[in-house]
Amino acid sequence: MNANPSLSWSPRAVLAALALSLAGQVALAQNYTVEVTPHLDGLDIKIEPVSNPGVLVVNLTNNTAQKVRCDLNFEADPQLPFQTFVFVEPGKTSSATLRATQQWFDVTVDVRCKADN
Repeated sequence: MNANPSLSWSPRAVLAALALSLAGQVALAQNYTVEVTPHLDGLDIKIEPVSNPGVLVVNLTNNTAQKVRCDLNFEADPQLPFQTFVFVEPGKTSSATLRATQQWFDVTVDVRCKADN
């Protein structure tokens, strides 16, 4: 017995809350394709998209002798576009991440890298 009646939930309310919770998880458990458009300015940069449910990770490996800056533009309709950048040291790998706030089916990533002088 609940001592505070204002905190009691009806079975219907509990089921509705559970259904909404599961619907959000299903929306993020998705399959999608990734298209990467590289603009590498002649630099030896390896781009590796890693697709996971609800999140896309783009690993950038710098195979040059200089530090680079990579600007990434993510398009994943109907989600709003997302822009970020990472610096990648010589011989190292850095990552950029896009998290799902809505269900998407196709993601386009525009990657522009240049030497960081």
